[in-house]
Amino acid sequence: MKRTYIILLITLLISCYNAYCQEEAGNGKWLEYIEELAEETEENTESIEKLFNDLSYLSENPCNLNSITAEQLRQLPFLSDLQILNILDYQRKNNGFATIYELKNIRFLDMETIELILPFVYVGEIDRSKSFSLKNLSRYGKNELMLRYDRGLDEKAGYKDLPDSILQQYPNRKYVGEAFYHSLRYSYTFDNRLQAGFVAEKDAGEAFWNKTNKGYDYYSAHIFLKDIGIIRSLAVGDYKVSFGQGLVASNDFTAFRGSMLTQIERRNNGFRRHYSTNENDFFRGVASTVNLNRFDISAFYSNRKADATVNDDVISTLKTDGIHRTPGDLEKKRNIEIQTVGGNIRYVGNEIVVGITALTYSFGGLSVDPALAPYNRFYFRGKRNSNFGADYKMRHGNIVVFGETAISQNGAAATINALQWSASSGIKAIILYRNFGRSYQALYGNAFSQNSTVQNEEGLYISMQCTPFAYWKLSGYVDFFSFPWLKYGVDAPSSGKEYTIQGDFTGFRNSTITARYRYRQRESTAIAGHEAVILPTDQHRLRLQFVHKPSKTTSFRTLIEGNISDNSMSSASRGLIISQNAGWNNTESPFQADIYAAYFNTDNYDSRIYSNEKNMLYSFSIPSFYGEGLRMTTVLRYNITNSLYVSVKAAWTHYYDRETTGSGTEEIEGRNKTDLYAQIRWKF
Repeated sequence: MKRTYIILLITLLISCYNAYCQEEAGNGKWLEYIEELAEETEENTESIEKLFNDLSYLSENPCNLNSITAEQLRQLPFLSDLQILNILDYQRKNNGFATIYELKNIRFLDMETIELILPFVYVGEIDRSKSFSLKNLSRYGKNELMLRYDRGLDEKAGYKDLPDSILQQYPNRKYVGEAFYHSLRYSYTFDNRLQAGFVAEKDAGEAFWNKTNKGYDYYSAHIFLKDIGIIRSLAVGDYKVSFGQGLVASNDFTAFRGSMLTQIERRNNGFRRHYSTNENDFFRGVASTVNLNRFDISAFYSNRKADATVNDDVISTLKTDGIHRTPGDLEKKRNIEIQTVGGNIRYVGNEIVVGITALTYSFGGLSVDPALAPYNRFYFRGKRNSNFGADYKMRHGNIVVFGETAISQNGAAATINALQWSASSGIKAIILYRNFGRSYQALYGNAFSQNSTVQNEEGLYISMQCTPFAYWKLSGYVDFFSFPWLKYGVDAPSSGKEYTIQGDFTGFRNSTITARYRYRQRESTAIAGHEAVILPTDQHRLRLQFVHKPSKTTSFRTLIEGNISDNSMSSASRGLIISQNAGWNNTESPFQADIYAAYFNTDNYDSRIYSNEKNMLYSFSIPSFYGEGLRMTTVLRYNITNSLYVSVKAAWTHYYDRETTGSGTEEIEGRNKTDLYAQIRWKF
């Protein structure tokens, strides 16, 4: 208890030190938006990383409000269709914007939304399109080169020398490569119509330059053209696909439950470049969309290697983490070929949009056949699968209705349908119903759900947001869901529900207070004597946050969050985190700093706590902790010139309740874990 008082005192002292800015100038609100989504979707950080990467790039390359298009605005997930229409309508009627402050004059655009979009837009003269010529490509093209290096200072078990006798018996106890992470990115853009670049990466433990490997473990390259005559887009190399509401194919961020009322409709229909270190969620080949009046016709072909466990021409599991640091990982490395062919036809009217998507994919003559178990009885098995989907969107006034229905090759179906309503009084509401058949099979499906796959789920989601009084905003949602068939770790059909309510108060000068409560109930299998029973597990989570911004360069954020996880078979498990961000950022100074400190105390893994902290550009960090300990990070950035900067981060975790951290090959002897990160970025 004494230790808790000490931590509270340290937190209050840090709060009183007027030297903080947790984000780069103008970026605070959208980073808070990402963090809130991350807490709501803590089991699916890959989806959050997709959105974080996209928004990081857009904030570094803002759009001119005087020439911005609906397609560009749709990339911002916190804008509704109605808000986008009103922005474009204001742009047309007033011949553009004279100042950024005119956003306050747009109907349905509240101050919170304006703060969210400010980092992604600016007001300036319209830059007329330039012709494609070597002179223009050289003169007006923008280049970006980024190098990153990470290293843990504590030796992990996987890097220790072991006797040959041990390695012969347990070869996967030692990593094959070096202990550092390294990535290289290069990007070229011209007039928003040409994007080209490549990415190279090795994860910690993967071989970079030794007897087993020379060079990076992962390479990616792309060329992407937009809006050239009737060609709306043309991708060569690595690209992303998104059509409809994600029942057939989507590599985009998936809108999940969130008390900030996220824009849950999928709107990035078509192709985009793949410019990230994600080694699994992309296509490799060629893709194009052609525009014929109100019709967009798209087609794509992909042939890429993937990781899998293969025995006698049978694929038993697909490996999707992209990590190759043990002999066992290397045996699965890119040993299968996934070939995909697909297309989409879309009609875009003033108030109605209709699309049809179809694709088929095979595994290079191999057959997928995972080991049969009750929970995976309806998983895909075979050499080839196909999906077909039809999607729609209709708008009337401030009401939008959208959805998609799809079938897989076996005849099983999935559907998702939603209604969105916005009122000028600040009230917004969403109702969404989803029903994914237990036999529906879609390798590339990625839709709004409680599951990680589009299968075996039925649910009803209702969300609402309102501003009942001045300076007050209330928002929340309920989600009722069921799983008609078994799931991994749940030996019977199950169900669950979630409730969340959040209140935001902005009545204090330069300060915001946020309180959020979330209740989640899920069923799981437990052992009662000699019997397995299905029991509900209740989780309660309460979060209090205070943000104070006394000036444009300083800001303070204090957060207290607790949770309780409880089921009838064991005593309740409790967790607590108290965190404080502190730093300094002045646009007139080349130096920026960010400090984060947190104390956490949880009973066990069930009550684990997630900590949101700043990381390197294009990299989102939300580590989880359980037990008792401290977490501290420092991020420093120095702008050598206007186009060249260096950023470093030091992260330290100390545990009070253990003598080792991590497990298996990641185990570290001692109570401390220290990591260093460095990044160099050059724009030319």
